[in-house]
Amino acid sequence: MKPLRLLALIEATTITGPARNLLEFARCSAAAGIETTVATFVRGEADNLFTRTTRAQGTRLETVPESGAWDSAVPERLRALVARVQPHVIQSHAVKGHFLVRRSGIPDHCPWVAFHHGYTWPTAKARLYNQLDRWSLGFGNGPRQVLTVSLPFRDQLVAIGVSPKKIEVIHNAIEGGWGRPEPHEAANLRLALGITPEKRVILIVGRLSREKDHLTLLEAVKALLQSLNAHLVVVGEGPERPRIEARLQALNMSQQVTLAGQRDSARPFYGIADVAVLSSLSEGSPNALLEAMSAGVPAVATKVGGVPEIAEDGQSALLVNPSNAEEMKAAIERILSDPALASRLVARSEVLIAEKYVPEARVARLAAIYRRVAEGGSTIPANIVS
Repeated sequence: MKPLRLLALIEATTITGPARNLLEFARCSAAAGIETTVATFVRGEADNLFTRTTRAQGTRLETVPESGAWDSAVPERLRALVARVQPHVIQSHAVKGHFLVRRSGIPDHCPWVAFHHGYTWPTAKARLYNQLDRWSLGFGNGPRQVLTVSLPFRDQLVAIGVSPKKIEVIHNAIEGGWGRPEPHEAANLRLALGITPEKRVILIVGRLSREKDHLTLLEAVKALLQSLNAHLVVVGEGPERPRIEARLQALNMSQQVTLAGQRDSARPFYGIADVAVLSSLSEGSPNALLEAMSAGVPAVATKVGGVPEIAEDGQSALLVNPSNAEEMKAAIERILSDPALASRLVARSEVLIAEKYVPEARVARLAAIYRRVAEGGSTIPANIVS
């Protein structure tokens, strides 16, 4: 089978969920006959966690210099990059990537697949920025295929004008047994965080942004502390940190909560967790839920986005309504107080990961989509560079 050249464009400096899934695809794609080149935007030095990780795993990396968010020279640089790499398919991730691919005129010459991961909405400016997708994806010579990670996100795309015939749902994936450290690693991490052995650890992993709704989780944990000796560990960074810190002070919980900040990997934290929580108001195909399921940590998650497509309530996780601290507290307490229930949730999660969410199956499905999209496509003439 002739190799297919894929150029994947993403804005990333750390290993976010979309970035990690892209790198996992790139790592495995050669076996599926895909030659993947990853391209990312850089300002100044092209040295950050994302670029280092990409290079370290042996994936070809290209960088697109930019002086700021609206650098008018970027479309021309993208055209030059495409002319040099000669991809059979170009793939973009998120609003900025979609807009710049469309703005550059690349879809006139190269089949385009847009990967939609949902929207964050920390500010009114960000919500307005998200509306660019109406033009980028919804009208005219847009992408041949739009991929997204959940059925609600599919509906979101249809609402902005994307044809339902173009959309395909692809859930995220994870290796089985991910995040299971050696016992001494867990003990060392507890010691480093100052969490004594008798405390039950509640873990949440994710960006500190409004849609993750950490504040409801704080209310739930505060109520839980009346009956259980527990400690909440929050892994991640983001614009909500000041509000979270203020709420911790108001609830007098600073000694019962650790804000661990951004880490290169959340993997070690699952080794100390007794329960993982996803308190979100909005989700796609949440990596944090897949991580907990693969790491053998029973999970409580809100019934939003693609969560019910991944986890079965009462079988592989406990699902609760969003913004409901009382339900969340009760679900966490059930898991921490019932070892048999926790074991059943973990066992079923292991089966689901093995059957439906291994990276190899996702790579094979994506490779088939890219080949289908590339049919009839041509290589990129050098004269598209203006």
